[in-house]
Amino acid sequence: MAALIRFVVGPDRVIVVDVTGKLPGRGIWVAADRTAIQKAVNKRLFARSAKQAVEVPATLVQNVEVQLLRHLTGLIALARKSGQAFAGFEKVKEAATKGSVAVLLQACDGSAAQKAKIRPNRGKTSVISCLSAKELGVAFGRENVIHAALAAGGLSERIVEGATRLAGVRNGLVPNGADASGTGPEQEGAKDV
Repeated sequence: MAALIRFVVGPDRVIVVDVTGKLPGRGIWVAADRTAIQKAVNKRLFARSAKQAVEVPATLVQNVEVQLLRHLTGLIALARKSGQAFAGFEKVKEAATKGSVAVLLQACDGSAAQKAKIRPNRGKTSVISCLSAKELGVAFGRENVIHAALAAGGLSERIVEGATRLAGVRNGLVPNGADASGTGPEQEGAKDV
């Protein structure tokens, strides 16, 4: 359920985001969209769905974004540690040319001209461009990362799902003051997240 985010009612009747979908309790599913979550808060839809009075934190939308970001960078870090993810312009460009890239990760605040130089060979390559260079850097244990890639298999599907949800919650909002001009290259058959 990549396009949905699960919430649960905590023991103290506070609505809690459940990014991994593993918390106990009846799930309340909301579209992974900033406007939809805010609408659920404003119209008290969480209480209606939970069939009880609940407390919704004022910072729920921000909490969702932070949790999704933390989960996504954690998944990318796991892929890096298992050898399925790598970073660096030359490494990514070479792998993309050979067709061994399943997911291309490009920082939204990176140079559009540089990002356009990397064109994957495969038709089903996903492009993730909802993270800033600093956020990608966290996943790779570096200060900044502009270009990164994932090999097929392993965590790539879960990373694409996580990025889809994060991009939906960000609704085109630029993370942490990043430059909005870097939206990723247009690629035939690519899915931009």
